[in-house]
Amino acid sequence: MKATAVAAALTACVSISLCLQIAGQQPSTAKPDPWWRHAVIYEIYPQSFRDSDGDGVGDLKGITSRLDYLKDLGIDAIWITPIYPSPGVDNGYDIADYTAIDPKYGTMADFEVLVTEAKKRGIRILMDYVINHTSDQHPWFRESRSSRDNPKRDWYVWRDGKNETSTSPGQPPNNWQSWFGHSAWQWDETTRQYYYHYFYVQQPDLNWRNPEVHKAMDGVLDFWMQKGVAGFRIDAVSRLFEDPQMRDDPYLPGYNVYGDRNIKHLYTDDLPQVHVVLKEVRRVVDKYPGDPVLVTEADEPNIEALARMYGDGDEVQLPMDFQIADVNQLNAPKFRRLFNEVENNSAHGQPEYFFSNHDQPRQRDRYGDGRHNDQIARLMAVLELTTRGTPQMYYGEELGMRTTDPTRIEDVHDPIGRLGWPKEKGRDGERTPMQWDGASNAGFTTGTPWLKVPPSARQYNVEAEAKDKDSILNCYKHLLALRKSESALRDGDQVSINNDDSEVFAFVRKSSDETVVVALNMSAKARSIQLDLKTAGVRGSQLVPLYSAPKFTAEGSDRVTLAPFGALVARFE
Repeated sequence: MKATAVAAALTACVSISLCLQIAGQQPSTAKPDPWWRHAVIYEIYPQSFRDSDGDGVGDLKGITSRLDYLKDLGIDAIWITPIYPSPGVDNGYDIADYTAIDPKYGTMADFEVLVTEAKKRGIRILMDYVINHTSDQHPWFRESRSSRDNPKRDWYVWRDGKNETSTSPGQPPNNWQSWFGHSAWQWDETTRQYYYHYFYVQQPDLNWRNPEVHKAMDGVLDFWMQKGVAGFRIDAVSRLFEDPQMRDDPYLPGYNVYGDRNIKHLYTDDLPQVHVVLKEVRRVVDKYPGDPVLVTEADEPNIEALARMYGDGDEVQLPMDFQIADVNQLNAPKFRRLFNEVENNSAHGQPEYFFSNHDQPRQRDRYGDGRHNDQIARLMAVLELTTRGTPQMYYGEELGMRTTDPTRIEDVHDPIGRLGWPKEKGRDGERTPMQWDGASNAGFTTGTPWLKVPPSARQYNVEAEAKDKDSILNCYKHLLALRKSESALRDGDQVSINNDDSEVFAFVRKSSDETVVVALNMSAKARSIQLDLKTAGVRGSQLVPLYSAPKFTAEGSDRVTLAPFGALVARFE
């Protein structure tokens, strides 16, 4: 073919493959990594993120108005906790309609704008798929409780009581307990049976042994996928099935904050049928383009149980690692062991890490020592954002937001706080409004916020921290940028080094063309260490800092001194 003909063909060709063939090259057959493998997920508690209309409750327009902030921060996906119509007993996790938007958050049109605007900025939206239970106000349950012969009766778990009489409900069917205290069985006078609820009384469990439930809940996935979402975080997935023989759970020593005997949830957690449902959910979302992702609330007792959530690559891509999330102390050997375990999980699955969410006190309070809290916040940011896996942040984490519990029972919104007060203050403290600036109500709302804004918002807020190069916010921005620019942090393997060090957790990230070393001093004393790089097969002669807090002291190519709670990220050349 003459040169002029080649040029014309290249101009006219409509596919990259054809162009490469004309040019005498073979097109690449390598499939690119799915987007979630290199993403950072950001959890938004919608009623606390940004209020656009002054009613004191965050909403969808508020989230949309802050997408530029999230893009600038370096976020790739947003997980939004439930925004469906709900009576609000469990702050949205008691759903009355799976395919609508709660008016307090806006309209379906507002949601569609959010998806569109997020996509323009390269940000994907993940929905919260509350799969275990509905609200007792959901039409399905209203039908189910209306009569014993209603077609939806078996959509929920109903049982006769023990020793029931015409005038007494007798006793619950067995000793199963609700996660939020007391019996997991609620007597319903209309049809004179008990229904099962793993969580609040107002959250009856769906009966996943009924094929009609599968069909209906698959339809929920289809609805939101067709709205353009990129996947789902699946709530309470391990609780989907209960023992059909209804055996009593074994008791454990002691009592909980609600006054109940402690119990092992042996017959209501992690039954094998859970994996059948996860495979089904995966099949539904995999019908859609764009590599949709499933994230699970998988608070499994060990890495072996967590690894089962991956299936054979046909269940969940990102089971949340509660083992690492709940270390709750700066303990280098423990972190080393847990990271090594998940790195070598039997399913070879992608890890998913987080240190704060809407159900646990913020990491600043769980890991801070009262003196070095800001420095420890930076150390935790390095731990979260430089390890191999998909990190999941919680709104305000990047500011060093702290847990601010109610001081009076009158101010408590979370029902478990009212039920267990004062031992259990509930989860309001980790759900306070996002701190945008130092003005009244932290720039969250022009009205009265649904939860009080902490006094710390005057110092820890987006506006103030953006101006301080050493702020926690700018630490996160720097690290998030490094994840995109450094191939070792983006694609590299992870190998622990200095494995006998009781105070410093150190590891190497290695890609084909780059090595990055991370060292974290988890003690309140300065530590001088020699990095055991040769054990990890690393060769080089110079450490080039990429990030450190505070500045570290180099003492050669492989020796560094780390300040108390010091963190170092360096390229080894």
